[in-house]
Amino acid sequence: MRIDSRGRGEEGRERLTVTPETTDDLWHLSHVLEPGDLVEADTTRRVTRDDDQLRDTGGEREHMRVTIEVEDVEFARFANRLRVGGLIVGCSREDEIGHHHTINVEERSELTVEKRFKPDQIERIEEAEEATGAPDVAIATVEEGAAYIHTVQQYGTEEYASFTKPTGKGEYARPRDELFDELGSALSHLNPEAVILAGPGFTKNDANDYIDEEYRDLSDRISVVNTSAAGDRGVHEVLKRGAVDEVQRETRIAREAELIDELTERIAEGAKATYGVNETMEAAEFGAIETLLIVDDRLRAERQGEGDWDVDVNDLVETAEQKGGDVVVFSSEFAPGQQLRNLGGVAALLRYRLQ
Repeated sequence: MRIDSRGRGEEGRERLTVTPETTDDLWHLSHVLEPGDLVEADTTRRVTRDDDQLRDTGGEREHMRVTIEVEDVEFARFANRLRVGGLIVGCSREDEIGHHHTINVEERSELTVEKRFKPDQIERIEEAEEATGAPDVAIATVEEGAAYIHTVQQYGTEEYASFTKPTGKGEYARPRDELFDELGSALSHLNPEAVILAGPGFTKNDANDYIDEEYRDLSDRISVVNTSAAGDRGVHEVLKRGAVDEVQRETRIAREAELIDELTERIAEGAKATYGVNETMEAAEFGAIETLLIVDDRLRAERQGEGDWDVDVNDLVETAEQKGGDVVVFSSEFAPGQQLRNLGGVAALLRYRLQ
């Protein structure tokens, strides 16, 4: 995320101009924008004129600058864009004011947001700005006969490719080098800045030796980690052990995995932890919260009045922060966030145990 400018808007609002540079940045914005915010950006809109040439065409698209009052926000993850819909309240064509419009925000497209930012929302944007220069990480897990590649994004992990090549003995067995070559070729095409190569036994080491010899451009980017399995289980082990954190210390997923493990361990031991909105609010009021954990989609729903909590989520966050607690917003796209959602969407690591 690039922050291009900051200023003051009307009625005490803050005005922030940003340029999302990655899909992660679009995802972050989807959890910052809320109904009632003002978003200004360049866009295209179909305009119908009354001249003979365009009468039968249904209009043509024109470039224009619009400001909309946000009504809905959708992160189209697989389309790599953010859809922001609402009522046009300002436009380079005055006759378009009052109509509904959807701005498609893509990577490298500038937009200006005017709103009363909450502290965690500003922090989220600033963290996205800091993460722009962080290395892209791929996790490759390999076992006998199969290999998988996952990319690490701030909103979660995604499977990029998988390969199955029966190896060993038998009529259909293939040389192991065929599997290793497909893995190396895919990693070279993906071209990440860092690769974590993991898996059980010695297969990963043999794969590393092959890639080191045949794909020399990757050799200095690979670190090898032992796991008990390949695929999704292997990826979880890599994250839990902090291997990603060693390569990309600012990756939020590694921190979330560590925090959720700490939370579940404390809950199992009856130690310094709590979960559920009422219990967590009580801990915040006592000043007992060390780290507040909350899922992003639940935070968003409660702020938009679509949730069912009888506690004001803004009061919860602000009370925790005012009394010295940290706030970590979990991604609902990744396993730790899903675990936290199963606990009611909010929990806390405590400074001391509440009776």
